Amino acid sequence: MKRVLHIRGWSWRTLWILPFVFLWNNVQAQVRYTIPEELKEGSVVGNIAKDLGLDLADITNRKLRIASESGNNYFNVDLTKGELVVNERIDREKLCGQRDVCLLPLQVVVENPLQLHGIEIDIQDINDNAPEFHAKDNILNIAESMTPGKRFPLDKASDPDVGSNNLRSYSLSSNEYFRLNVKSLKNGEKIPELIVEKPLDRETVSSHQLVLTALDGGSPAKTGTMLLNINVQDINDNEPKFELATYKAYVQENAEIGHVIIKLKATDLDEGLNGEVVYSFHTHTSDTVKQTFGINPDTGEISVIATLDYEECKSYAFDVIAKDKGTPEIEGQSAVQIDILDENDNAPEIILKSLPSPVEENAPIGTVVALINVKDLDSGDNGKVDLSISTNFPFALKPSLDKHYSLVTDSLLDRELTPEYKVEIIASDAGTPSLKTAKIIKVDVLDVNDNPPVFSQTHYNVFLKENSPAGSSLFSITATDKDQDKNAKLVYSIADSKFQDISASSYFYINADNGTIYSMNSFDYEKLKLFKIIIQATDQGSLSLSSNATIHVFILDQNDNAPTVIYPSAVMGSVSHQRMPRSAKMGHLVTKVTAVDADSGHNAWISYRLVEATDSSLFAVNLYTGEVRTKRSVSEQDDASQRLLIEIKDNGEPVQSTTVTVDILIEDGLHEPISDFRQKATEKDKKNSKITFYLILSLASVSVLSLLTFFILLIKCARNNRDTSCCIRRDSDGYKNPNRNLQIQLNTDGPIKYVEVLGGDMMSQSQSFGSYLSPMSEFSDLTLVKPSSTLDFKDTLRGLDASLPDSAWTFECQQVRSMLFES
Repeated sequence: MKRVLHIRGWSWRTLWILPFVFLWNNVQAQVRYTIPEELKEGSVVGNIAKDLGLDLADITNRKLRIASESGNNYFNVDLTKGELVVNERIDREKLCGQRDVCLLPLQVVVENPLQLHGIEIDIQDINDNAPEFHAKDNILNIAESMTPGKRFPLDKASDPDVGSNNLRSYSLSSNEYFRLNVKSLKNGEKIPELIVEKPLDRETVSSHQLVLTALDGGSPAKTGTMLLNINVQDINDNEPKFELATYKAYVQENAEIGHVIIKLKATDLDEGLNGEVVYSFHTHTSDTVKQTFGINPDTGEISVIATLDYEECKSYAFDVIAKDKGTPEIEGQSAVQIDILDENDNAPEIILKSLPSPVEENAPIGTVVALINVKDLDSGDNGKVDLSISTNFPFALKPSLDKHYSLVTDSLLDRELTPEYKVEIIASDAGTPSLKTAKIIKVDVLDVNDNPPVFSQTHYNVFLKENSPAGSSLFSITATDKDQDKNAKLVYSIADSKFQDISASSYFYINADNGTIYSMNSFDYEKLKLFKIIIQATDQGSLSLSSNATIHVFILDQNDNAPTVIYPSAVMGSVSHQRMPRSAKMGHLVTKVTAVDADSGHNAWISYRLVEATDSSLFAVNLYTGEVRTKRSVSEQDDASQRLLIEIKDNGEPVQSTTVTVDILIEDGLHEPISDFRQKATEKDKKNSKITFYLILSLASVSVLSLLTFFILLIKCARNNRDTSCCIRRDSDGYKNPNRNLQIQLNTDGPIKYVEVLGGDMMSQSQSFGSYLSPMSEFSDLTLVKPSSTLDFKDTLRGLDASLPDSAWTFECQQVRSMLFES
């Protein structure tokens, strides 16, 4: 059982005990119990003594008793336990009919001192009634001329239960001539209709018997049935027709009995009795309608025959029929809706005293948006209006003068989240029932420049081939701004930054409107390899906001440099003069041509080729090392003067090449130190055995030290998750620290292996040494090359340091590790 306490004042139901009013205490809290109907006698409803705060010892002495306004003793009090129990069967349908809420008021009277307590019993419906038709049999006369689709309303079933236990649906027994349709009225009633499915033939089948079943919504569902006897007739083929398919009328709830509400009119094209029309309610019209309204069978006037109550029923919807007097009778039907008008017939009106003002998103709380006035033409409580606003809006209503309000901001706004609000203002009067009016006020939120431009990335990498013509388009960078209009209109510019004391804007240009970046110069990879450009996007709002993005422009190498001959040196002249003994054997090393290429990568791979020779059978040039050796032993018949033209080519596209001329003078009696190298080396092996031992020991120590250093760096990298490079440090902004003590770059591309060692502070003058190891040479030659005067190695190293990404330095680490293990 449910118990609810209510505080209530005096009501007309308690006037009968007015003589005792001065003896009672203050009005007590009202107790409400909820029980289902049909409870067994003796069932406990609740402990009324406990709920009213009375002691069990007092309720007998103070003569506690139950008084009912209805006069029925449905409940009693067990004075020994203080419990309220059911005294007799309770039928909710008998008490409250089909009202949604069934409350049974009780009064608890306690004497000495005299007290009165109000109790309400909420009787809940159970599915104890099955749907029931007014008649078990229904006879329908249908002319055989009726075309398919013709509808015949049937008697509706009634179910005194309410809610889900009420009538829910109808079904018709299976047949081939008719089908069932259920029409829902405005008041929620369901009316069955019989529809002709196919043409009837009285001569073939003169009558039909069908079973109409009504089902309620209870669990389990209950049903009721009615037998339909359909007689097929073939006379009187014109039905009466109403002027309107639906009649609507209004009547005040205080209308007098006999007041004519509406007059119906139907016509029949037939003559005589077949054209005389009689008006009546439809057979399925409820008893409530018949007890409230009357219809004149001759004139069709509908009038009030009972007192109307708006609170009890606001609208009536029913069907009327006009039936002629032919044989068989034919009827037409129409729907009637009568709305009862409450005396509180004026809804509140919301008046805007000014158009809603747009409000800036940074407006302070309490900013006035609109001025509102409300009025109601009714008087008394019906004219008292309460104005409210939904709680999900950042606005509030602030009362000012009588019936005047200001709509103000209640919290901070954000246009980027909600650019506009449709605020619903609700006005409701204090009448019974209360009338309400809703009005939508549109409030636009104005943009404020509170969002800076945002780039999709903070860093961009752009690649540009060297020697590209000035004006080339490099990249288009875009930023977005959540603001609107001028606050979101962006202008792009290059921030003030310098390369070699020259402003970045001297090298590059950016379109201020679309962010397209153009080069203003043709760049040389051998001089500059990387540019760092800071792009700034600025909006056009008042107190403009801006954001920066960094673009790294990598200059890509092109094969624009021919190989440069280092040996023979240019100071020696265009022709190199070499001497060799006539006793030289096959494989004798005459000389070695050395060249370098200012390009990088594949463009710097160099090969040597003998183009012309005095005697091509005597000399050969190594393709990769440039060594000039004898292909056979020198004979007495060979000329003493030999000239060789050697071509040096790189591996670029297109190929760049240069040539060098070598003159060789063959002399008699000249010693052959190089050819006797093996013998001399063999003789010196014994003398230098100690030196060899020390060299091996030194090499092993260096290898162990290198491995130890590598593993220390590897462990340090694993512990530092933020640092992605194990070969270099990073500053707090993520860029490589230029103050590295040593960089090692191992390049194994192509046939020539070389290691670049870059030492010292990158900002100071650097030295670059190239160690070229020739796998094709019989001996390992080492060439130390100092910086060329034609290249600015300081700038080159600075550019390389900044241009290599993290992945490149990781690659260098892997190469160094491979080199250490190979050693």
